[in-house]
Amino acid sequence: MNYPIKAFQELVEQLHRLPGVGPKTAERLAIFFLNMEPAEAKRVALAIDTLHERVKRCPECYNLSDGGKCNVCTDPRRDSSILLVVEEARDVLAIERAGSYNGMYHVLGGTIRLAAGVGPEKLNIASLIRRVKEKSFEEVILATNLTHEGNLTALYIQRELSGVKCRITRIASGIPMGTELEFADDLTLSQSIRRRVPLDDDKE
Repeated sequence: MNYPIKAFQELVEQLHRLPGVGPKTAERLAIFFLNMEPAEAKRVALAIDTLHERVKRCPECYNLSDGGKCNVCTDPRRDSSILLVVEEARDVLAIERAGSYNGMYHVLGGTIRLAAGVGPEKLNIASLIRRVKEKSFEEVILATNLTHEGNLTALYIQRELSGVKCRITRIASGIPMGTELEFADDLTLSQSIRRRVPLDDDKE
């Protein structure tokens, strides 16, 4: 839809680009921002404007951080013997909300999607393999989404870690096939981690 005011039109178009935001929702949000106090609207705009400058990636696990290592990697209360491998930082947020996991993380930055030109070299897989080989992890939990791409990525990592002396497990029970972690409820997510299964079982 075309609006008579260019600035309003531009805002609606930008909001419409957000995931799950249709044209009507974008219009409602634009009206909401317009009805804000100017100072409040500026705070929102500033937060967005400085987002890339202020939010960094942890050099250890690639989770979100303010700069340097993230709050998980620097927390001495975390169990450093367990490593949970996820696709995106939003998965870390979902698991932390569930509150049932107290180990470390490694964020891959996506999944292997060969048809889209995304191979292992474009993900944080090499650093994961190096990290597992250098650290004394007792268990590595592959918590990529239970989708075709997530399973392919988990299988690739499992093969790359063959021969490494640590337990390799995969989340299973509680998460239906095709489900993405960020959309799972806290209880289901917690159960999927607690009831993880050894990947060696696939060989039997």
